[in-house]
Amino acid sequence: MFRVGSIFIPVTKLEEASLWYEKNLGVKKIQEWGEGSEKGIGYYFSDGLTQLGLVQVEKAASSEFQVNEKVRNAYFNFLVEDIESVYNQLRNNGVRTTQLSDFGGMTCFDFYDLDGNSFSVVNEVKDSPFHTDHVKKLQQREA
Repeated sequence: MFRVGSIFIPVTKLEEASLWYEKNLGVKKIQEWGEGSEKGIGYYFSDGLTQLGLVQVEKAASSEFQVNEKVRNAYFNFLVEDIESVYNQLRNNGVRTTQLSDFGGMTCFDFYDLDGNSFSVVNEVKDSPFHTDHVKKLQQREA
């Protein structure tokens, strides 16, 4: 019934952000929209159906929420097959990242775009109830 269509990211410098996301996330442009301060660019990933939209904003906005006084959480994460390769690629491109860490058997890290938007990256763990294969089985039961 429902699925995630697009994820929208607020950026203050659309043209610079566009180049940054194309280089670091490998997204491909679908189309630009709007003009003046009401503009954006839509992208697709080489894998999956969820799209990414960069939206021009006047001032930076947070891409995460406060869990408690010490912990913040991204609204979504990126799932990758080879997390160490992605981590090294971002670091080699000069992208600010946290260290690789373990979270419930998954390896994860965060990285930051030009506006300081924080994004989480995780790898899949075969035995996890959140693994793609397990979720597909759950979906097939529903059908």
